[in-house]
Amino acid sequence: MYFTFSHTPTLLFGNGQFKKLTDQVKSFGNKVLIVSGSSFKHSAQAAEITKALQNSNIDYIFEQIHGEPTPGQIDKLTADNRGFAPEVVVAIGGGSVLDAGKAVSAMLCEKGSITDYLEGVGLKSPSGAKVPMIAVPTTSGTGSEATKNAVISKNGKDGFKKSLRHNNFVPNIAIVDPALTVSCPPSVTAASGMDAFTQLFESYLSTQSNPMTDALALEGLKRVIHSLEDAVYDGKNIEARTNLSYAAFLSGITLANAGLGVVHGFAQPLGSLYPIPHGVVCAILTGPANRVSVEKLRKENNQIVLEKYATAGRLVNHKFDDEKAIDGLLDYIEGLATSFKIPKLSSFAVTRSEYKTIIAQTGLKNHPVELNEDELAKILDACL
Repeated sequence: MYFTFSHTPTLLFGNGQFKKLTDQVKSFGNKVLIVSGSSFKHSAQAAEITKALQNSNIDYIFEQIHGEPTPGQIDKLTADNRGFAPEVVVAIGGGSVLDAGKAVSAMLCEKGSITDYLEGVGLKSPSGAKVPMIAVPTTSGTGSEATKNAVISKNGKDGFKKSLRHNNFVPNIAIVDPALTVSCPPSVTAASGMDAFTQLFESYLSTQSNPMTDALALEGLKRVIHSLEDAVYDGKNIEARTNLSYAAFLSGITLANAGLGVVHGFAQPLGSLYPIPHGVVCAILTGPANRVSVEKLRKENNQIVLEKYATAGRLVNHKFDDEKAIDGLLDYIEGLATSFKIPKLSSFAVTRSEYKTIIAQTGLKNHPVELNEDELAKILDACL
């Protein structure tokens, strides 16, 4: 048994932990750049942190990210704040905001555009230097608060969805306060939760999984399965919110150490070619992708991976035997997408004429079964 395991951030988890943000900022210095989403700046939490920073004589600048971070946004944020020279970067928001914060904290220590350092796009490798960074998620989905990469997107025909990656880019501190997610609308809660589920499940099934990632992934899956619907339909259910926040954090750890599968393989081209939010991509594709994968695994009689499916299926219904557990799990996943009224790919102008382009860019690096072009097209057909 051989495997490696990446380091994780210092974690402050639980309701009310957000109140400790100022003390954590002070541990790095007296100048902080705060990157947030458009709605946070006018929230009660923003007023709270602003007052606390002022009382502590900490200089601060608020910057906002709109949508998924683009090279242009990151380059501008970096250029605008070089003169301020923050001693710590705080990102407060969903996965896109956290990715933006990680990217800015790194690019403040580099020269040139972030495009120069993106995997598969630029020719340079990041040095690993960064301004210390604190991640404060306000959604329960991407697990970006625990990962070493920042996803940067450019939309359109020549678009891309690529990572700025280095082991040092794991946030120094993650403050995961479930109370910050209570205001998430049902649609965001559903898509984010499906993203966390997909990351946990794909890392569990990954060809690079190991006993540690399996244990964490199953714990996260259990919490998503027990709490996602409650959080979507009763956003103030703090127990459900807490379970999802913990599961999302675990999903970041497991994906960073085990990798992901075909759903995230599809997410790269779909997210760059069309304006589809990442969590929605996962919610659309997870059911059909796993159904096609199980069909192939059964044809190949791959009992090792099928047993993993059955183990996960018994989190939905522990009384099922292996076959019923697998089928029940597939029905459960597809049922969530239906219940949450997740739109189809056609809602985002995806057509069969683009299949060849999409499939050519879809990775299967850690997926537990090889899928051919016809099988990948079958997945897309089921999502159209």
